Amino acid sequence: MANPIHLISLILAVGLWSLPKPVSAQAFVPYTPQLDSAELEQTGVSLGQEAAQLEQFQQYDLALSRAQLATQLAPKKYQTWILLGILYMRVQKFDQGIIALQQAQSLAPDNAEIKFFLGEVHFRQAQYDKAIEQLQAGLKLKPNTPGALFDLGNAFYKSGKLPDAIAQYEKAVAQYEKTKGQEKDRWPAINNIGLVKYEMGDADDAIRRWREAVAIDQKAAEPMMALAIALYAKGDREQAFVMAEAALRIDKRYADIKFLKENLWGDRLIAEAQKLLATPRIQATLAQLQDELVPTTP
Repeated sequence: MANPIHLISLILAVGLWSLPKPVSAQAFVPYTPQLDSAELEQTGVSLGQEAAQLEQFQQYDLALSRAQLATQLAPKKYQTWILLGILYMRVQKFDQGIIALQQAQSLAPDNAEIKFFLGEVHFRQAQYDKAIEQLQAGLKLKPNTPGALFDLGNAFYKSGKLPDAIAQYEKAVAQYEKTKGQEKDRWPAINNIGLVKYEMGDADDAIRRWREAVAIDQKAAEPMMALAIALYAKGDREQAFVMAEAALRIDKRYADIKFLKENLWGDRLIAEAQKLLATPRIQATLAQLQDELVPTTP
């Protein structure tokens, strides 16, 4: 790695480039440093790496400023444009995110990851047909990518193409099972199969899927809560209460209907969720959880 130029020095140097050229009558010509293009590009790459680290800690504003400068210093590096696109998505600037990702795509048209990210941005904008188009294009290049298969399942689900959604989730599960170190990551796809099955009226298969997901990860609050709701609807009240309380102690956001909708819960499951959440026992559990968050005075 070449020695990076100090950021302040770099900004000052770039600023000098914008100064007006001296007229011929001037006796003194100001010195303008000649910065090596490869060194500038390496600095851009380093800034991109810093931005990526900040993104991991959710320091999005700091990361975004670095990523923006990285694309200026290393405009031919598609990786910096991908990072910028992701960061725009993180701060809900989806249109700018698409522009950055399209720039990355122009530099690396056969890169599947860029298409996957574009699919994600379009999904976040509720542009499900465009999301499906991008995800399918990426999967033609990398057909066995479980995360993209899962995202494609979500896009089909939101488009109302429920059998297609299940097919993609099943493919994602199969690929996770084949990928060493990612076997336990298959539960979200299994969980979502349950979500789709419940909306299709197949509560028994949905319950079977959620039990399978919980068996994979006993700390997964979503399938645990969904299972509790389905059991409550079937009349198994005591088991439903126990599971719901356990799920809410892991993540009480699953008592928030808005949060459930954001996580692709359908109308049928949400209607049943509202019944369980309204019971005195679950209301008491939620109140207790709220009290545990309030600091006690010494």
